[in-house]
Amino acid sequence: MAKITRKPASRKAAVPKKKAKAATAKPKAPAKKSLKGIKPNSMKPWTPAEVREVFSRFQQANPEPRGELEHVNPFTLLVAVVLSAQATDAGVNKATRALFEIADTPQKMLDLGEERLREYIKTIGLYRTKAKNVIALSAKVLSDFGGEVPRTRAEIESLPGAGRKTANVVLNMAFGEHTMAVDTHVFRVGNRTGLAPGKTPLEVELGLEKVIPAEFMLHAHHWLILHGRYTCLARKPRCEVCLINDLCRWPEKTV
Repeated sequence: MAKITRKPASRKAAVPKKKAKAATAKPKAPAKKSLKGIKPNSMKPWTPAEVREVFSRFQQANPEPRGELEHVNPFTLLVAVVLSAQATDAGVNKATRALFEIADTPQKMLDLGEERLREYIKTIGLYRTKAKNVIALSAKVLSDFGGEVPRTRAEIESLPGAGRKTANVVLNMAFGEHTMAVDTHVFRVGNRTGLAPGKTPLEVELGLEKVIPAEFMLHAHHWLILHGRYTCLARKPRCEVCLINDLCRWPEKTV
């Protein structure tokens, strides 16, 4: 029997590995600057003269600003502010016009009752929780404060559904206190302009109180709210019509 011999398997020539491309570091994009060369997150602080100029302009344009929540007395203002959480002023006003015609005091609100109250405010977000809070705060205003809205921040904050912003709005609008209510609009304006940057509403509130001259404090939060609501918009700020665009520190302003 013939001997079978197997040829050794031919080895493929080793293919030289491709040389790895030398890693090239991408050039860093230049830091974004404003028209005045101000880098984001490192805005030049406002001078007292600039702050005074800003609020002088607001005052000249709108000497007597008013909050847009409709109310007839301090109690209805308190209720309106509590209802306005995570809701628009226009939406709250639409619901409360009929409500306040029949329930403009704590006792009348209690007499109305939670179930009927829900029917009046059911177009407002979180209306079930808010109805419960309004009835509870009405009871507490009667039992603890003689039916009158209290006049200190701590007392107002003790009411169901009322927080620091609610207290500041009521103290300012109902009792003429120099408080700074920081809502989403004021928070945005304080940070975007560099007037009072802060990571929390409280930081912005305290920053604004520190820099705004006392003579403007009565109306300051209304001017800032209106500015944020109609000019310094969240998505497309209207820099071209802004009263303070020459002083604003925002690096991305369009003028």
